[in-house]
Amino acid sequence: MELDADTQALAKGGFHCLLCDINVPNQASLEDHLKGRKHQKLRSVRDTRKTQEQHSVFVSGFQRGTTELQLIDHFQRFGPVASVIMDKDQGVYAIVQFNNTESLQVALAEPQHCMAGQRLRVKPRETKEFKYIPKKKQDPSKQQLISLEELTPALCQADTVGEQMQRLVELFELSESERRLRELLVSLLQEIFSEFFPECKVLPFGSSVNSFDIHSCDLDLFLDLENTKTFQAKAKSTAAQAGEGLSEDAQSEDSILSDIDLESATSTEVLELVATVLQKCVPGVHKVQAVPSARRPVVKFIHKDSGLQGDISINNRLAVRNTRFLQLCCSLDERLRPLVYAVRYWAKQKQLAGNPCGGGPLLNNYALTLLVIFFLQNRQPPVLPSVNHLKSLAGEEDRCIIDDWDCTFPCDSSTLPASENTEHLCTLLSEFYNFYGQFDFAGAVISPRHGRALPITDFLNSEGDRNPRLGPLNILDPFELCHNVAGNLNERTEQRLRRQCQEAAKYCRSLQYQRKSTKGKVWGLVRLFHQQGGSAASHGQSGEAGADRMIIGIPFKLSALSGDTRKQLQGSGDFRQLWFSEVCGAMLCVLENVLQISCSPVKRVSEEGTKPNASGEQSSHSSETSFNEIAEQESANLDVPCVKDPLKGGTENETKSQELKGKPCFQEANNNEDVHSKDSPIASLQDEPQSGVKRPRLSEETPQPSSSKKQRLDPAHPQAAVGWQCTLWHKVWAGRRKVRRDLLKGLKEDSRPDGGSIELESKVTEAIAQQEKEAKVSGAVLEFTLHAEVVGGTEDTRTLAKFTPLVDGSNLFQDFFHFLESFLPRMTGKFLEKSG
Repeated sequence: MELDADTQALAKGGFHCLLCDINVPNQASLEDHLKGRKHQKLRSVRDTRKTQEQHSVFVSGFQRGTTELQLIDHFQRFGPVASVIMDKDQGVYAIVQFNNTESLQVALAEPQHCMAGQRLRVKPRETKEFKYIPKKKQDPSKQQLISLEELTPALCQADTVGEQMQRLVELFELSESERRLRELLVSLLQEIFSEFFPECKVLPFGSSVNSFDIHSCDLDLFLDLENTKTFQAKAKSTAAQAGEGLSEDAQSEDSILSDIDLESATSTEVLELVATVLQKCVPGVHKVQAVPSARRPVVKFIHKDSGLQGDISINNRLAVRNTRFLQLCCSLDERLRPLVYAVRYWAKQKQLAGNPCGGGPLLNNYALTLLVIFFLQNRQPPVLPSVNHLKSLAGEEDRCIIDDWDCTFPCDSSTLPASENTEHLCTLLSEFYNFYGQFDFAGAVISPRHGRALPITDFLNSEGDRNPRLGPLNILDPFELCHNVAGNLNERTEQRLRRQCQEAAKYCRSLQYQRKSTKGKVWGLVRLFHQQGGSAASHGQSGEAGADRMIIGIPFKLSALSGDTRKQLQGSGDFRQLWFSEVCGAMLCVLENVLQISCSPVKRVSEEGTKPNASGEQSSHSSETSFNEIAEQESANLDVPCVKDPLKGGTENETKSQELKGKPCFQEANNNEDVHSKDSPIASLQDEPQSGVKRPRLSEETPQPSSSKKQRLDPAHPQAAVGWQCTLWHKVWAGRRKVRRDLLKGLKEDSRPDGGSIELESKVTEAIAQQEKEAKVSGAVLEFTLHAEVVGGTEDTRTLAKFTPLVDGSNLFQDFFHFLESFLPRMTGKFLEKSG
């Protein structure tokens, strides 16, 4: 029996039906299945839909209120019309099906369709692959999501970007019937739970009520049992005074308070009781499941008739307060809602948010909302006030403390002054992408409470349990200040967010975003949601190659800092220059000690144009930036931290001058004093005289390492940039992987260094150098300059290492740079981890 396109043989035996998505054990079972009712029905449905697609056209551009009969009258001129399917919600598009393909082709060949003075847009219906989804695999929360194809006609009919954003809200927000359903379900739960937990409160929070609702969003509920605990305590006290058991109310048949002490019970025990009440006493509720292991323990359930999914928590009072805060923000300025809806939909289209499986390194809706609020707080003048400013405007009756967090803000928005900002939605959305496309995510913490970005070094104190978990993107909750709502993100997602914001900002500067197309083309938000940019990484993020210069970016990573370095950076005024000093020393250790490259400080660094300094401001110096002459005197009395040489057994004091040779001393951008005072944990980095420890020469042609003179920056022109001239003596990239494997095989298992460690990589370079010596290969392989600078403020804080080849007779620099792209950042990070 030959298999058709709907079936395939399995490697372990048996067959799989692609159409019905089931497995059968043998050929006889497969034949029975193919003849069965289910398979035949699905084949019939698929054939019918394919025929409909081949005979149909997609029509838009007609006036609202156009009827099916009007469309039939228009398209009957080209052939018999089988049916017309209208968009029921908005009436802005229709599917017209002909009886045959000949009529379809005639209609498509018509150069222009006009009806009632409107020019119609007619195109072939989009072909979609038929896929059967069993009912048990259908997610009711995903069935009503609106696709971009469905959004396009409605948005393109708007006249401005602001109107498009308002229509986006109208299309996604809950309908009155959906709101009413939620209200009735909350009332039902309140009534039933009050029978078992007297004086309790069922409070909705989250997307259903925070003004950012969407179709089929979950119903989040907080079961407030504080009054119930008071009721139970009073009942026990009264019973004790009377010398009897609990009161009649507490001992009623429906009460469960006699079985549990709410004050001393664990959250798991209470959740189990809540789950029992839901499962046995609430009509229309099924699939009840207690999840006590979640960050906020909940009981999940589904309302059978509507498919509405819900969560009930018992210790999430902060979330209720957050919901009130978002409601207040929306009432303060009506521009917030459409901005949030647009940014959320954009983020999901760009796969930055909306993981269907939950969790993962993607932004959640709450994080996106806080990003918009923080952006509006930083407009000039501000659109929204900071939480601290709101607190200053609150009265005594507004005071609110939850779990020792100050959650005070005014409850009545009518008492607050209106914003003086009058920017249109079109401008605000464009500036949102521009704002975060230039934001220093690596070096700053987003704080809606303060309304400004806080230096990340303010949070490096690891003591206590009220510090947020820092990561590539840090957004503090406005009230629970130890909660980073974007703590689940990884570096790749943060980089994609920045890149997508930069591409969106570039598009928003075009007329395709700002003006409606007169030719019926997609424009505004539709092109923004569709728009796809290049895949190139941002400047210096990975290797950036030019005609004669290449750049490697070494990002600022908290995880790559030692404990001592964290303490040194904590609370520092300009942490970038302090960190840059450490990075430069680590890079030199990698080049000189691991790769055996000779490095000498250069006197001048030539840069084209202006570069942003550490604070993100543009420097106005000339393209030729002068450095001071290399200092003639050595300073041997400074306590310079360093990394121990893994190839030698010497102490840190014996090897530090060799390892940190050429490491720069930085000066403040606003004065002529050194950033690092003599008493600072990170002192001004200078070289000390050699203390008897020399690096062995590998060949007669290899010169001594660079001189021990230290490079200084010009006090009149402080720059966070230094440079070296480097000579590479060995092809350290050639066959490195094989040499590493051979070295590991030759070592005993208990004495093998960790893979990719500093010690191992140094030995690999030694082995490569020895091989070249035995092959009588000598002389310099190539020469190049290395210029390093620190950037941040208007971009992620990182060190840019710029390589420029000087002597490359064998055209090997490209191969060498490709090797350094991954090797240099990785090994620099390992040195930083070991420093201090």
